[in-house]
Amino acid sequence: MVNPINKTIDLGDGRTITIETGKLAKQADGAVTVRMGNTMLLAAVTAAKDANPGVDFMPLQVEYKEKFSAYGRFPGGFTRREGKASDYEILTSRLVDRALRPLFPDNYHAEVFVNIILFSSDGNDMPDALAGLAASAALAVSDIPFNGPISEVRVARIDGRFILNPTFSELEKADIDIMVGATMDNIMMVEGEMSEVQEAEMLEAIKVAHEAIKVQCQVQLELSEACGKLAKREYDHEVNDDELRKDVRDKCYDKVYAVAVSGSSKHERSDAFKEIVEEYKTNFTEEELEEKSEMIGRYYHDVEKEAMRRAILDEGKRLDGRKTTEIRPIWCEVDFLPGPHGSAVFTRGETQSLTTLTLGTKADEKTVDDVLNHGKERFLLHYNFPPFSTGEAKASRGVGRREVGHGNLAHRALKRMIPADYPYVIRVVSDILESNGSSSMATVCAGTLALMDAGVKIKKPVSGIAMGLISENKGSKFAVLSDILGDEDHLGDMDFKVTGTKDGITATQMDIKVDGLSYEILEKALAQAKEGRMHILGKLTETIAEPREDLKPHAPRIESLTVGKEYIGAIIGPGGKIIQGIQEKTGAVISIEEVDGVGKIEVSGTNKETIDAAMRAIKAIVAVPEIGETYEGKISSVMPYGAFVEFMPGKDGLLHISEIDWKRLETVEQAGLKEGDVIHVKLVDIDPKTGKFKLSRRVLLPKPEGYEERPPRMERNDRGDRDDRNGQRNNRPPRR
Repeated sequence: MVNPINKTIDLGDGRTITIETGKLAKQADGAVTVRMGNTMLLAAVTAAKDANPGVDFMPLQVEYKEKFSAYGRFPGGFTRREGKASDYEILTSRLVDRALRPLFPDNYHAEVFVNIILFSSDGNDMPDALAGLAASAALAVSDIPFNGPISEVRVARIDGRFILNPTFSELEKADIDIMVGATMDNIMMVEGEMSEVQEAEMLEAIKVAHEAIKVQCQVQLELSEACGKLAKREYDHEVNDDELRKDVRDKCYDKVYAVAVSGSSKHERSDAFKEIVEEYKTNFTEEELEEKSEMIGRYYHDVEKEAMRRAILDEGKRLDGRKTTEIRPIWCEVDFLPGPHGSAVFTRGETQSLTTLTLGTKADEKTVDDVLNHGKERFLLHYNFPPFSTGEAKASRGVGRREVGHGNLAHRALKRMIPADYPYVIRVVSDILESNGSSSMATVCAGTLALMDAGVKIKKPVSGIAMGLISENKGSKFAVLSDILGDEDHLGDMDFKVTGTKDGITATQMDIKVDGLSYEILEKALAQAKEGRMHILGKLTETIAEPREDLKPHAPRIESLTVGKEYIGAIIGPGGKIIQGIQEKTGAVISIEEVDGVGKIEVSGTNKETIDAAMRAIKAIVAVPEIGETYEGKISSVMPYGAFVEFMPGKDGLLHISEIDWKRLETVEQAGLKEGDVIHVKLVDIDPKTGKFKLSRRVLLPKPEGYEERPPRMERNDRGDRDDRNGQRNNRPPRR
């Protein structure tokens, strides 16, 4: 007999979230289903009973997966089954991981696996907003040690109103889109994008999210109590020696502190720290080290952390000697590489990005075929982090989750600055060549420079900065650090990245590692970040103030044209004959599709002449013939009563023999005209009943002096007709 336990969360707008446990996946340590509308997730958590030998960190792995059957779809590809994680799944996994990871006990080192699976969706509600709640609820009904619960919600601002967990369609209209993860008391994680909003507006959105999260956390506590699983499993994953801990501190702290305040470079500092611990280890025999080496490493790490924090809080001295608000030296260069359509180098201290930009046509669009997101992407940003950028001697093994996450943050920072009607597909690639501090923010800055170097008419330049926080006694004493180093990120209490233009924030990412961080501290940190952003923005605009007037000579050229949908068939032609002919004749590449009831055409080529020729051909097809206009046409056939002239693509008119010349002609050939000749004609009339075109050549010729108009002669067999599609003419026989 199944007796599931259910709890319901009221979102306050007629929607509810239901959490259920006890029905599915009962062999997991904890499992729940979370449902909102027709969107349903299963979260299952399992943990190893013991830690693996030598592990001194939290081996947490979060996997978010979406089943194509959830939305009634077949997966693509030959195998027709789900494959490797999509970028969306990776990003959702990272959002959950970042909120959960800090809340496991520091001395808990058993492997923990969190699996979240989307099993049902109607394509309306966004499942990533429920993933954090599902993961935390599964932990809440398990015996796995966890200092939660947490939850995550998405907040969007639409027409000035904040909406919790908006739908896909609602989100398209939002000027603020952030995901917030928090406990009942503290914000743990923030990530999102904005349309140049102010710091106070972003803080307001975070507060709205936190109020909703408090309710969701309380429901999880009630669910846990109903399951009778408040007691967590016992564990012993660390061996400690208090005497050894004290000895490491007593003999190493002063030496470490001296290095921490020396203002040395990254590698000098790293070598000096390593030398201190290696010297300390010489006090032990090999047998003793075999037993104590892991503990020494752990305690020495704590000494480094304490020394760095004390140097900042007590003396205001950072590892590289800077003041807390000081930005490292910056140098930039654009047009660095001759081959790409745009390129830039951005170097800030010991962090460097070489970024390239490629412009493409519609054929270069990225096809997205995720479970709930399928369409095209025209702005791509990719981030690469090779090991040599930090001096590591190891092979690159493809793109990892970190690269996907950092690239996504930079993408969000820049994408709203690309004009919506920009005709090119854009690919920005940031290769990190040096790293000590935020390389994702270096990517944003280098990306801005590369965009402007390529001549992309971005709305405004964007800069980014990574900030840090060192605090004690729940924020009673703290220091906000601008432009943090890698070690300051690792040893600090918060790191957050903010990007924006001169007028507001475009993207942010925060990870908070301590309890009790007040909104006042966040407000001060954001204000200091704005000062840093403006400083960096000034360095960017000193290098290149605005986008170049024109593209690079070797960049593809694209022009766009909108036509009525009734012309699409005429441009393509039967079997694609017309459009293929234009491409073959001009060398241009033409794409056409119907969008919102109109035909969208893009013409690309290697030079302006190629594009102009193709555009003329297309405009001729869609142009409406006007009486009185002169056209250059080609004689398509000759008849006894005149000639048919194709004066516009697909449009033929009759040039009657009487309209060829001022003098009287008995045959068309008397005027020296034959099939295939190109002549100028004037459209003199359009038959209102049949739509047939009447052309004249003689009106374009000088009238002979003394010419007198003669009465019209009886028309000979001039009632010919022709099929516009194949050029055949059907002539009536003369009457007997």
